[in-house]
Amino acid sequence: MVSLQNISIKLGSFTLDQVSMEIPASKYCVLMGSSGSGKTTIIEAICGLRKIRSGKIIINEIDVTGLRPSDRYLGYVPQEGVLFSTMTIREQIAFGPLVRGWNKRDALERTEELASSLEIEHLLDRKPAGLSGGEAQRVSLARALASKPNLVCLDEPLSALDEDNREMACSLIKKLHHQEGFTVLHITHSASEASLMGDLVFRLSDGVLNPA
Repeated sequence: MVSLQNISIKLGSFTLDQVSMEIPASKYCVLMGSSGSGKTTIIEAICGLRKIRSGKIIINEIDVTGLRPSDRYLGYVPQEGVLFSTMTIREQIAFGPLVRGWNKRDALERTEELASSLEIEHLLDRKPAGLSGGEAQRVSLARALASKPNLVCLDEPLSALDEDNREMACSLIKKLHHQEGFTVLHITHSASEASLMGDLVFRLSDGVLNPA
């Protein structure tokens, strides 16, 4: 379960005030809103990348408000899907589990499992240079899921993809969500994407968050 309890954030002249939201465990939540409405600010706050002025962020009954990003046990796919240029795809996916103390064999088995599910086995020995947008996004998703996080945050994960790749990505994300049961917060401005993916949908408008 994810709970935002009256969080307030100020960035220059932009303010989010007393924002609250709850996502039940294992549900797929979509957060909609126009550009500049504060969607990414909320997801960055949940991930620990943006400080909040007040309020609490609870993940699986643990108050993570003051914790470092690495201690929040979540996966994050930013809109740009930034990959490490010097690592192979195999190394990138295994990196998170190894940092969290997995043994190498288990980390590599998890890497192979995700590569198969996301249809990127043929990329494992490559580095990111030259990957298509769809390939890079699937690698970013595999990297975010590798440590089996309880919560996965996706910031406009499909915005850079063409229609065919978008449909494939939607199908793969839904399949993995069904198989592994993690909780998802997915940001988008697309109503059709929200309808297709979300178990529940919220809309952020004028600093106010409401069920859509």
